Amino acid sequence: MSRLIIISNRVSAPTDSNSGAQGGLAVALAAALREYKGMWFGWSGETTDHFTGHINFQRAQGVTTATVDLEEQDIEEYYNGYANRTLWPLFHYRIDLAEYERDFAGGYQRVNDRFADTVRPLIEADDVVWIQDYHMFPLGSSLRARGCKNRIGFFLHIPWPPRRLLGVLPEAAELVRHLFDYDVIGFHTEEWLESFCDYAIVELGATLDGHMLTLGDRVLHVMADPIGIDATEFIEASHSPTARLAFRRMRDSAVGRDMIVGVDRLDYSKGLEERFLGYERFLKTYPEERKEVFLLQIAPPSRGAVESYQKIRAALEGMSGRINGAFADVDWVPIRYVNQGYPRDQLAGIYRAARIGLVTPLRDGMNLVAKEYVAAQDPEDPGVLILSRFAGAAEQLKGGAILINPYSAEEISDAIVQALKMPREERITRWRTMMDNVVNQDVVWWRKRFTQALMGDAKVGE
Repeated sequence: MSRLIIISNRVSAPTDSNSGAQGGLAVALAAALREYKGMWFGWSGETTDHFTGHINFQRAQGVTTATVDLEEQDIEEYYNGYANRTLWPLFHYRIDLAEYERDFAGGYQRVNDRFADTVRPLIEADDVVWIQDYHMFPLGSSLRARGCKNRIGFFLHIPWPPRRLLGVLPEAAELVRHLFDYDVIGFHTEEWLESFCDYAIVELGATLDGHMLTLGDRVLHVMADPIGIDATEFIEASHSPTARLAFRRMRDSAVGRDMIVGVDRLDYSKGLEERFLGYERFLKTYPEERKEVFLLQIAPPSRGAVESYQKIRAALEGMSGRINGAFADVDWVPIRYVNQGYPRDQLAGIYRAARIGLVTPLRDGMNLVAKEYVAAQDPEDPGVLILSRFAGAAEQLKGGAILINPYSAEEISDAIVQALKMPREERITRWRTMMDNVVNQDVVWWRKRFTQALMGDAKVGE
C-alpha cells in the first residue's frame, strides 16, 4: 500500500495527552498517517539565522513528523505577508485589507521552493502526497519541477473567491495554473468549487466534464468534500470529568440566566464586531429579555504581528466595554469577553451549558465550532444554533440552524429572541437534523473521501 505524505504550513505532532487540546483536523490527519504509514512535513514554527534544509524527525503515537525552521525574512514575507496579509483577506472577501507587495509574493514562492527542495528527497516512487491549504498553492508545481511524478492532492480549507474578486490578485492566473499540477483538488462547498472552475474556464480557457477540469494536457479532478469534526471523540469529550466541571461552573455562574456562547479565533472574518452589534440591538429592542441572558465570547488572539489583527482586538475591547457600560447592572453584565483559548474538552462543557450557539462569520470555509456546538448538546434539552449563511457549514446544517445574515443586526437580534422562545420539541427536531449530519459526515468521512480520490478511485466525489 502507498505511503501518504501530508504537507502543511504547521505540523501538529500527536500527543499522549487526553486534554482534548488538539484540533480535529490534526487528529484526522494523524489517523490517516497511521493508516498509510506516512509522514507529516512542514514548518516547525521556529526560526533560524540561515535556512539549511535541516529536517527534525520525530515519531509519536505511530506518526512520523518532519519539520524545518525558517528564516525571519521567510516568516515575514511568506507567512505574515503573502499568506496572511494578501491571500487570507482576499479569499475572505476583504479586498480592503489585502496588501499586494512583490516582496510578499517573492517570499511566498521562495519558501514553497524551499519546502519542495527539502521534502522531495523524502518522497518515494509509490508515495501519495496530500498538501493542505492556502500557504502552499504552488508547492505541487515546485515538486513537479523537481521530477516528482507522484499523485499529488491539494485541499483548500478556506473559501475560494468569485472570479472578479480573485482578479484583484496580481498573480491570480499564475496561481490557478499552479493548481493544475495537482491530480485532485478539494473544496468544502460546491460554491467554492464552482468559483474555482469559473475562473479556470473564463480566464484560462479550461473545460469541465463532470468532475474533470482540463487545461492543456493537464486533467484535474475537482471535488466538494466538506470537512467534519471527530464526532465520536467530541461527544465523549462532552461527557468527560473536565466537561462536566465546566458545565457546572457555567450553569452556577449563570444564576438561572440563559447563556449565549461564541467561540472564535480573534479574526476579522469571524464577524465578531457584527455579532456584538447584533447583540446590542437585541438588548435595545427587547429590554424585557435583557437580564435573562448573557453573551460569553471566547476569542483567543492570533497573528498578533499583523496590524489588522491588532485593530480588531482593540475594536472588540472597546465595543464590549461600551455595551457593558451602557447596559450592565450591579448584578449582571451583558458580555463576558475572554481573550484566551480553552482545551476542547472544556469547551465541550461550555457549549453544553449554552442555550444558544452564536456563529456569525462574514465568510468561512467551513466553521467547525458550529458542528462542535451541535455535538456537545444534551439530546433531551438541546440548545439552538444561530449560524451565518456565509459559513461553509450552513449548507450542511441549514435544516436545523437558524440562518442569519451577519451584516444585519436586526436579523441577529430577532434570531436570538426566536431561539430563546423556541419550544423544546422544536429544538430537539432541529438538533436531530443537524446531529445526523455531524455524525454521518464527520472528519473520517471527509478524510477517506479525499484520500480515496487521491489514490485513484474514480467513483469518489461523483
